[in-house]
Amino acid sequence: MEKPNSQTDSFNWDYVSSDVTELILSYLPIRSIVRASTVCKLWHSIITSVSFSTRVSAAKKPWFFLYGQNNIFLKNNQAFAFDPEADEWIKLPTTLFPWPSSQEESFIGSGGFCFITTSSTAAKFSFSPILKASWRQTSPLRFFRCNPLVGVYTDGSGLSRFIVVGGVRFIGGLVDIEDRLAVEIYNPNFDSWELCPPLPVDFTSGNSSQWLSSALFKDKFYVFGIYSCFVSSFDLNKHFWSGVQTLRPPGVLFSFLISCQDQLVLAGLCNAPPGPSFNLWKIDEKTMEFSEIAIMPQELLYCLIDSDEDDKFASLKCVGLGNVIYVFNEEHHRNYPACACEISNVSGKCSWRRVPNLPVHANRFHKLISFCSTVSLDNVLRGEVEELGPEQASY
Repeated sequence: MEKPNSQTDSFNWDYVSSDVTELILSYLPIRSIVRASTVCKLWHSIITSVSFSTRVSAAKKPWFFLYGQNNIFLKNNQAFAFDPEADEWIKLPTTLFPWPSSQEESFIGSGGFCFITTSSTAAKFSFSPILKASWRQTSPLRFFRCNPLVGVYTDGSGLSRFIVVGGVRFIGGLVDIEDRLAVEIYNPNFDSWELCPPLPVDFTSGNSSQWLSSALFKDKFYVFGIYSCFVSSFDLNKHFWSGVQTLRPPGVLFSFLISCQDQLVLAGLCNAPPGPSFNLWKIDEKTMEFSEIAIMPQELLYCLIDSDEDDKFASLKCVGLGNVIYVFNEEHHRNYPACACEISNVSGKCSWRRVPNLPVHANRFHKLISFCSTVSLDNVLRGEVEELGPEQASY
């Protein structure tokens, strides 16, 4: 048998046009693209171009972020990001963000940004692009905020806006239950806040992000009670709230509202024969009627828990964006296990899978902050993420 001729049989990139090279590189996971930028000058030029970065960032699936806070030892705080295309966890440097130092501060992620809010007398609000650590403090909010809902959207003129809804105020270490459920919209270009009609009073008993979920969909910001199942939407153009409705499929114990696959999706735990199940429903935004689209396989659901207690499912949480929904356990006993559901862009069918475990050295946290967000290739190229190797483990 003849030996292969390395000069003729090997692939020669010199014969590939820059357009085709750009297309091939765009299919790589983000961190692989970053590594590829160091291969040669041509690849570096392609990858660092504004057009390539913008196109790739828009096409990639959102990452799943977990930020763990330890209230006793700040050095035990940790942050991780999961890239669904690479199927790997990345341990993030703690230098990327300032950690909240008290219960009166909160850390939030949404729409490609991280936010720090406080209910202190200064009513501070700061933001930074995810993975960039370029923090900017805004002018003070008009109302004190801790654990509010935050959304990032683009107005009619193409400019970014931040909407801050609800949240709690602390007085002497206690929550002010009479605090107004304010809504404010921030204009980064003018560093100004606009006061809007408050969240309907039906949400008073659970006005923080611990008891509410939110979703941006078709120029509306939806707020949903995880346990109450109350839902209302805020028109981002006309600035008014819709009437409050109840969105509770039969048997639902708790649920989360998500904007996913260009539709509103309700994801929640049901307690009905033949046993507990985690279901997904498509929501008609006009009538708020629901129709079931998927049920998590039972073996995956029970991989998320390891207890026989009656409330063993109570620590399950759910976030999602794009066409990926994550269900995870915020308790440490299983090292925060998670699974993902991907909704096909073509068929609409759901595909469930386990997510690899967090690194074995993940610490025990008193509070776990989770969110999904798009990731800018430019931020990764110029950030600190690539300095760390992938932190990955399997079941």
